[in-house]
Amino acid sequence: MLRLCVFSRSLRVLALGVLLASGAQAQTDPLPSWNDGATKQAIVTFVKDTTTQDGPKYVPPAERIATFDQDGTLWVEHPMYSQVMYILESVPALVKAKPELAKVAPFSTVLEILKGDHAAIAKLTLPDLEKLAAATLTGMPVDSFNAEVKKWLAVAKDSRWKKPYTELTYLPMQEVLKYLRANGYKTWIVTGGGQDFVRQYSEQVYGIPPEQVVGTAGGTKYGYAKDGKPFLTKETKLLLNDNNAGKVEGIHLMIGRRPHMAVGNTSGDRQMLEYTKAGDGARLSMLVMHDDAEREYAYGPAQGLPATKVGAFTQALYDEAQKQGWTVISMKKDWKKVFAFE
Repeated sequence: MLRLCVFSRSLRVLALGVLLASGAQAQTDPLPSWNDGATKQAIVTFVKDTTTQDGPKYVPPAERIATFDQDGTLWVEHPMYSQVMYILESVPALVKAKPELAKVAPFSTVLEILKGDHAAIAKLTLPDLEKLAAATLTGMPVDSFNAEVKKWLAVAKDSRWKKPYTELTYLPMQEVLKYLRANGYKTWIVTGGGQDFVRQYSEQVYGIPPEQVVGTAGGTKYGYAKDGKPFLTKETKLLLNDNNAGKVEGIHLMIGRRPHMAVGNTSGDRQMLEYTKAGDGARLSMLVMHDDAEREYAYGPAQGLPATKVGAFTQALYDEAQKQGWTVISMKKDWKKVFAFE
């Protein structure tokens, strides 16, 4: 009887050990929301190679720079960029302050859109959006703008999921950011979006501080309030158009080092990926392909996916990725989960 009890106890201990071992093994996976395969392995291999001190591809900590586009790479960009939605939804307050704008295009067009005439959005041209951006993103103190963005983000919700935009980040990409930082990489956002806009939430949402955000940037003007307190005013002058080649120029201007890893999702990220891959040593350039209409959206027009004007991934970009050895991330095939709330 005693032997039986001892044997039974030994089995329980053994079973517990197996469970603990399997749990520990599961916890060692730095990218649990990624399906096993070549794409996930490319990330793991890159990190291992560049952080193994005695290895031939070792990268010193100071040079471990990874840059990420934001819209469509770190969070949802369809049906419209979140900052464009902020601009559109800021128009009613602007019209209230200046009633004469209610009958002037493109402000009148935006009012139609916000009333439910979604077809009216097709009427907006690029010059219209530039005019709306100038009216809603400039001409006010920097502190006032920052406060307004935070106020909007606290209440604004995406039309499909009915969740705050800040919750629509891609869980697999969040894991990559954390994995890189845990291995001595400094992660940067390099976006065509407004630098001041993204800096209001980058730290809270991505763990990326505002000083590590490079975006489209406008000028500011130093001045004094009536009480003598100094402040900055946002001006309409464009300092950096952080898209296409501007992304590389922004990286040089703001970071001062060539990235060892860069991730994007559109033709606007092409030069950043080219610049990254052209460096010496281990380099990883990646593109997110939106090919999952069920869990997120499907658009290209690469590989026969539907065409789009928002975040286009062209066939020419796909072909270059194949030629240059960039890794294309399939949202449908490579990601177990898209969002943390699934």
